[in-house]
Amino acid sequence: MMFLERLLHNCLLYGDKTAIEFVDGPVATYGQLEENVLRAMVYLQAKGVVAGDRVALQLPKCAPFVYLHLATMRLGAISLPLNTGYPVHELEYFLRDAEVKLLFTDATAQPIVSPMMAGLPTLQEAIFLDAASDGAFAELLAGCDPAEAAALSLPADAQATCLMIYTSGTTGRPKGAELTHGNLTANLDALHAAWGWRADDVLLHALPIFHVHGLIVALHGALHAGATTIMLPRFDPERVLQTLCDRRCTLFMAVPAMHRRLVNAPDAAGYDLSHMRLLTSGSDRLPDDLFRQFTDTFGHTLLERYGMSETCMLLSNPLDGERRVGSVGRPLPGVEARIVDPETEQPLPDGQIGAVQVRGPNVFKGYWRQPEKTAAAFTPDGWLRTGDLGLREPDGYFTLKGRSRDLIISGGYNVYPPEVELALAEHPAVAAAAVIGCPDDEWGEVVTAVVVLRPAAAATADDLVAHCRGYLVNYKIPRRVIFVDDLPRNSLGKVQKAVLRQQLCPQHKPN
Repeated sequence: MMFLERLLHNCLLYGDKTAIEFVDGPVATYGQLEENVLRAMVYLQAKGVVAGDRVALQLPKCAPFVYLHLATMRLGAISLPLNTGYPVHELEYFLRDAEVKLLFTDATAQPIVSPMMAGLPTLQEAIFLDAASDGAFAELLAGCDPAEAAALSLPADAQATCLMIYTSGTTGRPKGAELTHGNLTANLDALHAAWGWRADDVLLHALPIFHVHGLIVALHGALHAGATTIMLPRFDPERVLQTLCDRRCTLFMAVPAMHRRLVNAPDAAGYDLSHMRLLTSGSDRLPDDLFRQFTDTFGHTLLERYGMSETCMLLSNPLDGERRVGSVGRPLPGVEARIVDPETEQPLPDGQIGAVQVRGPNVFKGYWRQPEKTAAAFTPDGWLRTGDLGLREPDGYFTLKGRSRDLIISGGYNVYPPEVELALAEHPAVAAAAVIGCPDDEWGEVVTAVVVLRPAAAATADDLVAHCRGYLVNYKIPRRVIFVDDLPRNSLGKVQKAVLRQQLCPQHKPN
């Protein structure tokens, strides 16, 4: 059963049950969710949306986003979620590149969006919504009879694109990854089996919803299971902990930066989370010390997993079984993963670091109107080149060792940044560290540590270099240490090493 069919089934089966509750906002039962999606479908049809059209949603975390997103996919069109924080030139690029037909955005964006519309020939209309007003969207849909859309058949083509997620663009302009109905369904079915999703689950949702993690893994996952989702508009550690307790939530998903703030919250250990079933971490590597600190603080072992915009989820530590520190676990049902030599692309023995490649029904269709880059992303026999480095252990667990573009080659030796970052993290004065390679005439690249110190802590570059000598072979020890107040991160808390290289490396050349 395809995801949209499953959701319709759940709406009929659990009609009076709460599907989505926005804290300090509206509550929708599964029956109301279906009615609002049907109304939104009628509205979109009146605007001329047909199968294959791109509908961009640059809205905050709100009910209209959810209804319009689901309605777009139900019509066979393509939903394009966009970060509300994009500056003008990036937003214009996405709208032009995707040839968007309709844009829904917050009313506050009108001074930014209106002037650019003349240069966007495919953009038929920009609809400005007061996302903070429940009544405004209801008024917009007031004349839309759900019966007009109820007879429409659900999209039947599993290979049709239903969602487009733009990649981060660290190696050039962002690319639109096309995810199909089949991709979403395969991934949700795999996660349903691997994580034991249940209809009586209550998910506390504190992630953005313009990204795979928050939109597909969390929100779609809950809707696929017939579970209840409690939506927080933004992440606040104390409010998260209090809501987890007060609402007896069973699931919570976050990125490592969020989990760090939870364990550092005032009286964190005083919150009783014994009723919770599963807490996951993703979108960035979970530091070993945080893995242990979270368990010590809350009595729960975080489940780390691994995915990409192009594939949704790929590997996961087990629901029942060892959740191994530093590992992203084993392939999900239906997913294959392997480690190959980066040059020859021949499989490597267990324990050797190489390039991570994957394949399965969850792997995306390709990059929007970029056949050359799509072809370059796949091997001739259909494996996706993830761009990540890692190793497979003899029992099937995988450990990531960074991005291939982040690999440092210094004096002919390969240096994997996570190894150096782990050593730096063992120093009591280090709050966070990122390791990059900077161009150097003598060494090719020099290992460069970018370090944030803990408040009131003191350490010199020499201190950290001496510390690393106790953990690392000589060629892996940083030759430069740069202290900063904070590390640049994207919206999900992942350190942006391309930005660091651009800002801090002499003679930097973008890769």
